[in-house]
Amino acid sequence: MIQQVTLLFIGTTEIVFILFVVVMLFGADKIPDIARGLGKGMRMLRDASNDIKTEITKSAEANGLDTGVTKDVQDELNKVKDDLEDFTGSVRRKL
Repeated sequence: MIQQVTLLFIGTTEIVFILFVVVMLFGADKIPDIARGLGKGMRMLRDASNDIKTEITKSAEANGLDTGVTKDVQDELNKVKDDLEDFTGSVRRKL
């Protein structure tokens, strides 16, 4: 049985078509620069969100609010994330 992985409900032909359009619009030589810029932007966004989370946690602890619940939720989210990475890792290796 062959399993097809879909990304955001987009099939393989749609992904190939989108990549074809991107290559036609920007050219093959510009794609690495675009990807690099997107990666830097995503990194900056992640760092900013982590800074905001840290500040909220510090202010909550300074005001005496219980942050144990959020830590439990974060632990559960990390477990789900790890399970998902294990699953996608095995899918990536099979492709």
